[in-house]
Amino acid sequence: MADSFPASAAKPQPNAVPTGLLVVCFALLCINASFFPTAYVSGGWIWDETGRGIPTDFVNVWAAGKLALQGHPALAWDWDVQRAIELDLLKQDFPGYFAWHYPPPFLFVAALLAQFPYTVAFIGWLAVSFVPYLAVMRAIVGRAFGFLLAAGLPVVFSNTLVGQNGFLTAALVGGTLYLLPVRPVLAGICLGFLTYKPQYGLLFPIVLIAAGRWTTFAAAGVTAVALAGISTVAFGLESWQAFLHWMPHFSQAFLTEGKATWWKLQSIFSLVRYCGGSEAIAWAFQWVLTAAVAVVLVMMWRSPVRYSLKAAALAVGTLLTTPYLFMYDMMVMAVAAAFLVRVGLKDGFRTHELAALGCAILLPVTFILFGIPVGLAANLIVAGIILRRAGPWWRREPAGAPVAVAA
Repeated sequence: MADSFPASAAKPQPNAVPTGLLVVCFALLCINASFFPTAYVSGGWIWDETGRGIPTDFVNVWAAGKLALQGHPALAWDWDVQRAIELDLLKQDFPGYFAWHYPPPFLFVAALLAQFPYTVAFIGWLAVSFVPYLAVMRAIVGRAFGFLLAAGLPVVFSNTLVGQNGFLTAALVGGTLYLLPVRPVLAGICLGFLTYKPQYGLLFPIVLIAAGRWTTFAAAGVTAVALAGISTVAFGLESWQAFLHWMPHFSQAFLTEGKATWWKLQSIFSLVRYCGGSEAIAWAFQWVLTAAVAVVLVMMWRSPVRYSLKAAALAVGTLLTTPYLFMYDMMVMAVAAAFLVRVGLKDGFRTHELAALGCAILLPVTFILFGIPVGLAANLIVAGIILRRAGPWWRREPAGAPVAVAA
């Protein structure tokens, strides 16, 4: 059965939000909302108690933007030049590098943010990117509970702590999937903007081709080419040359040498390396998983499975198929969770489904507190819930499988 988007979002839903889900999300929201003002005042976020900047990921965005504003955009990819700008800003040293490795179009965002003082840019970036994320989550869930679900997830904490781009990524992935059935051109535009994250560029084209979504495919391509052209005019061909020159260095540092430390990455590739496996074995696991996910998604998107499950599967699939996955990238899992909640609120949650979804949602707390890489486990749990919901398709069962409605 296919979902009707977005018209069905306006229809009254028959089931109330389960009390346990409501309470947990509200409690998590209170933690997220109270921690950061307190941490900022006490010197635990953005600036420390001595007034020096705390080294976090956002510093590379601000530094890259500053170089672009100074007329040297190509130097944003030079690790040593970037680091000098970052040290001057933070007024303290830090191990390693916060390197800039995004394609040139994302320099527009960096340059805009670098026009503001660091604190304003940091908080402003999070606040502005949070708005479309909230809107997309509300639209997917189909009721106001979507706001609470979006704001309460523990991955929101991880993304906010380091000033990363997880909110924007989730908004673009969620916007693409929500708009795809009814606004294919807008969906393609969202997907075109997502090219600032090249690691998400594998599954979407495959699925769009398999499902015959040519309008969205073309709109995404046009948008991506337009962004590349505009960025070339704005920042010069040298910016693309620098991006392409530094990408092998970046890959070598993070995927071969483990400069970011393996526990920070959440892919099957990094988990194998974290457990002591060689790079060759890690790549073997990664490519087998990637191939399996791609095959399942092609079959699913060509099947009569309801659209919400297809969308949830593609969202979590993008996380399973990239070796380069930090916890803030796990914001995309929120999109998959939102589609599953949409289905559950409409048809009722199946036995143990809420418990499994809650486990996946809360697993990042383990990472936050103890530094244990649990992202793969969380993604596999969500994938399992989706496949169980799609049982009539992949197990060839009768479509009318019983559903247990949670109170």
